[in-house]
Amino acid sequence: MIIKKLLVATWLASAATAAGAAAPTLADREKALDASVSAPEQMAWLKQMASAPNHVGSAHDKANAEFLLSQYKAWGWDAKIEEFEVLYPTPLSTTLELVAPKPVKLGGQEPTIPEDATSANLKDALPPYVAFQGDGDVTADVVYVNYGLPQDYAALARRGISVKGKIALARYGGGWRGLKPKLAQEQGAVGALIYSDPANDGYATADTYPNGGGRPSTGVQRGSVADMTTYPGDPGTPGTGSIKGARRIDRKDAVTIMKIPTLPISYGDAMKIFATLGGPIVPDNFRGALPITYRTGGDGKTQLHLAVKSDWSLKPIYNVIATMKGKDRPDEWVVRGNHHDGWVFGAADPLSGNVAMLSEAKALGQLARAGWRPSRTIVYTSWDAEEPMLLGSTEWAETHEAELKAKAIIYINTDGNGRGFLGAEGSHQYQHLVNQVAADVKDPQTGASVLDRARAKLRADAFDGGRVDAGELKAAEAGGDLPLGPLGSGSDYSSFLQHVGVPSLNIGFGGEGESAGSYHSIYDSYDHFVRFDDPGLAYGAVLSKFVGRVVLRIADADTPPVRFTDLATTVRMYLGEVKELIDSRRKQDDKRSALIAADSFRLASDPQAPVAAPVAEAPTPVIELAALDNAVGRLEAAAKAYDAAYAAKGASLDAGKRAKLNAALLGIDQALLIPEGLPGRDWYRHALYAPGRFTGYGAKTLPGVREAVEERRFGDANLYAGRTAAALDRLSAKLDAARAIIN
Repeated sequence: MIIKKLLVATWLASAATAAGAAAPTLADREKALDASVSAPEQMAWLKQMASAPNHVGSAHDKANAEFLLSQYKAWGWDAKIEEFEVLYPTPLSTTLELVAPKPVKLGGQEPTIPEDATSANLKDALPPYVAFQGDGDVTADVVYVNYGLPQDYAALARRGISVKGKIALARYGGGWRGLKPKLAQEQGAVGALIYSDPANDGYATADTYPNGGGRPSTGVQRGSVADMTTYPGDPGTPGTGSIKGARRIDRKDAVTIMKIPTLPISYGDAMKIFATLGGPIVPDNFRGALPITYRTGGDGKTQLHLAVKSDWSLKPIYNVIATMKGKDRPDEWVVRGNHHDGWVFGAADPLSGNVAMLSEAKALGQLARAGWRPSRTIVYTSWDAEEPMLLGSTEWAETHEAELKAKAIIYINTDGNGRGFLGAEGSHQYQHLVNQVAADVKDPQTGASVLDRARAKLRADAFDGGRVDAGELKAAEAGGDLPLGPLGSGSDYSSFLQHVGVPSLNIGFGGEGESAGSYHSIYDSYDHFVRFDDPGLAYGAVLSKFVGRVVLRIADADTPPVRFTDLATTVRMYLGEVKELIDSRRKQDDKRSALIAADSFRLASDPQAPVAAPVAEAPTPVIELAALDNAVGRLEAAAKAYDAAYAAKGASLDAGKRAKLNAALLGIDQALLIPEGLPGRDWYRHALYAPGRFTGYGAKTLPGVREAVEERRFGDANLYAGRTAAALDRLSAKLDAARAIIN
């Protein structure tokens, strides 16, 4: 620690000497940041924080919060724990057993692996479970439903297979976890099971643990099945913070809690169930990598007993909030976050990102002790209860919504991290800044910038026939900025961006490690992580240097470093995609009608395994997009004019104009919030980004219009084309007002 402090002081002192009496520059501070970041230190923190189970309500989860608090305070931050009281069910008992054709006990805790030290430390661990399932005790036949998505149920219906009164067996993938029991119960199922098929997660993708990082046959993926796409956070306090004594709705009225018992299982146990299933052979896209003939079941041959009983009490959660007050603009906040709770030990998810955040906080604290203070206030946050469905961040954001709307410039998120390539999603006015930082940070394996390595990956993948986004490839080939991805959900940015209207970024590295094989299991451990995910935490250090630069550059910028033409260009692309969707749906409707009229489906069906025709659909009508098209045009013009004005005159603004401009830009993204919210889920308000109702983590862009077309809610499509246009016009007006201040 003393050596690191001396390095930081040396950087700043040498910079001051080189510049005479001048203060150290941003570049000097970034060099000092780099000098402070220590991968071995991150490894020590990771080993400590992942040494015992970290689920909500566990003793070690609280101990980690207290450890984080002590570190922030030691580094000079004004830090506190902000406690909330949330509904969080933990399993009291779980039962899973085959009853017929012969009794076989299934389920239970994953076994210890000798090469994994913490896998023997299970005294305080909970058994495999999914949070916010519905308690129950059922015995029923089993139907395999593939990924358990709408198109899978449609395919089963065409084969005369129903899950009504049965237990649905779904595999992970295709869409997010919570959709599987939700759609199963809507189809009439009395229970649900979710397993990881080795085609997606196991021996088909990597050598299995401990020989490699892939999921072993006994590994189980835990998770939450709360209906995140309706609203995240505590199911009992939608829209309001779960402070002690908060008014709560009754659990039976909480629409995000499932109604049927659900458990996750290993593919070893799934294999035992599949071995008993009768019924038709499944369609090609239902087949995984288990060495069996996949059948649908549903013929009464298999009987399964499934029971779950949970403790539904309120649990305390502990958000760690650390603040460094800005010297010039204390009421403008740069908020940075990563969660600290895990399903079990949580080394990869989330602690690999949390220890990287600790390195940033330590470096900034050392800079402050050497005399620097940020221009804007910096708020570092370590969230609890992210895993059950973003509880910690959502309850904090709902509690502090008014203050965030008044003060937050940006929210910068990380989660788990690993070896490989830069991944960046978020609000597109920060796209250029992210690319600038990516050009300045070196990849530890190649010595190239992380930007050049990302460009090379896109070009090489395209040459090798991989699936590459056309826009990203074009940018990579031109040597330009790589586009940011859109934000859906699945981590703590959701409340800030999609509910409060705070611009957000989500940053991480990955693609070359094998953390997917340990995801949400007892094998997400320190031993697994340092062997297979990020040996030596080289990319933990890179994440610290990357995000630390983003924080410094925004916190100390005279005016937030935004470029709105990137946002406008992206919105134009999204509108083009919606137009293509409408056109392709109309063509598909015509094809379906023609094939049904010609009796083609019956003629093509095998008489010994008949498949009925798809359900006829009314044709997709014309969707009125003129107002939205015009609004995008106005946004393009306003963004171009603002960016040009700032490029010409921004550097020379006097203090009065600068203050007015910054005030005009503060909260500008709130113009993109639709007051009525999105159809059927008014908690989500953002006109541009939302988690997909049938993708979950995956983003839907222009969601009010796009999803209405996809789901054939054509009245909503027309209504939200107008509401989205109005939101874009509000943003254009604010950009025009900001430009007027400059000029």
